[in-house]
Amino acid sequence: MDRFDSISPLDYRYYAGNRELYSEINKYLSEKASIRYLLIAEEKLVEALAENRVCSKEVVQEVSEACRKVTAEDVYKEEERIKHDIRALVNCIRSRVSDKAKPYVHFTATSSDIIGTAEAARLKDAASNLIIPQLLNLEKTLIELARREKNTLQIGRTHGQHAEPITFGFAIAEYVSRLGGRIIAIKEAASNLRGKLSGAVGNYNASSLFFREPEKLEIDYLSKLGLKPATHSTQIVEPEFVTDYIHAAVSAFGVLANLADDMRHLQRSEISEVAEAFEQAQVGSSTMPHKRNPINFENVKSMWKAFMPRMTTLYMDQISEHQRDLTNSASSRFATEIIAGLTLSANRLNRIMSKITVDAGSLTKNLEKNKGMISAEPAYILLAASGHPDAHEYVRKLTLKAHTSGKSIAELLFSDREAEPYIKKMTEQQISILKEPSSYTGIAASKTESICRHWEERLWPQG
Repeated sequence: MDRFDSISPLDYRYYAGNRELYSEINKYLSEKASIRYLLIAEEKLVEALAENRVCSKEVVQEVSEACRKVTAEDVYKEEERIKHDIRALVNCIRSRVSDKAKPYVHFTATSSDIIGTAEAARLKDAASNLIIPQLLNLEKTLIELARREKNTLQIGRTHGQHAEPITFGFAIAEYVSRLGGRIIAIKEAASNLRGKLSGAVGNYNASSLFFREPEKLEIDYLSKLGLKPATHSTQIVEPEFVTDYIHAAVSAFGVLANLADDMRHLQRSEISEVAEAFEQAQVGSSTMPHKRNPINFENVKSMWKAFMPRMTTLYMDQISEHQRDLTNSASSRFATEIIAGLTLSANRLNRIMSKITVDAGSLTKNLEKNKGMISAEPAYILLAASGHPDAHEYVRKLTLKAHTSGKSIAELLFSDREAEPYIKKMTEQQISILKEPSSYTGIAASKTESICRHWEERLWPQG
């Protein structure tokens, strides 16, 4: 199908610019990938049966060869005929094996023994080979940027207003830490995904006809897919495992969106502290030739807006009446699009952050705008520590005078006789901070370095 015949913007727009990444996404998230994992699950079931002496190794060989030959097209054609997806898959395998092997295809399994298990294996592999590598690439880029700019002064902002001085590297270190935590959360959620082989209502009715310990067969089967069984299953695996996994992905997406939003705001004409790389032939506006819009950061936030609300669907998919209903049969199929959106956005954000321009001149200019006011906090704290009985109110009044007089808080403070006895108790370093508040950066640089080092040690423990 021509990509312009597609309905999803993922297919006709966002994959198009990165064919290599699309190939990786396709490997785990496409319908072909879904069917491939279903076939693998059926194959591993027969392997487990053979290990438990139910069928021969020759049967395993036959089934394995058949599974490698079945295509998504085959399965869909058969499903069109019989109107059942997993039985269609089973029929496609059975049609390619001998009568001797046929009985062991899907033996003792219900559809969800295969579907839930295959999906857990697919999502686990997608985390290891798709999501986490993209997020780790971005994390490396952020660590490099944070370290490079750990001493670059910037005015901190709360409520959109100038607050206290920080460094740009310290601002980026926030996202080093938040993203690092989300990478760990995705890893943990992926490693905790579970499968099942417990039958139509979850209490091993079918397998207990042939096995004294049906749970052992389940363990053998799942171990071949790198999974463990849920403590309890109905016809389906407990949905919380996938819910936690997608939640970890969506919350990581939120970190990306927050970073993108911060970088977008810092590119406002009135701020101009950072800038996206802009290609030679790139056009910013169809009518305003001078525009250089932060389109990539805006895209990441926009993608998050499209996919984040889908988390609500995952929460609703936790509800299934009694041992099983099919109210999640359509809705659950869209969950992988969240993973695709996160992967694309992580890749885009890494590409842009690795080329971002930091304008030291604008950073300095913006800090200087309210330089005379930012000594208010240290003045209040130092006066209180020196024994002033109402330091906060005293400094608040100084700020009002500073606004009306055009003088800095430091100028007013050091010219006020009322403050002299308290100032005499301050150290030279404390006084220098009041006179030059741009040095009032706490431990921004060293904290940035420790954050970067912490996450390097956690995420790349072998160095």
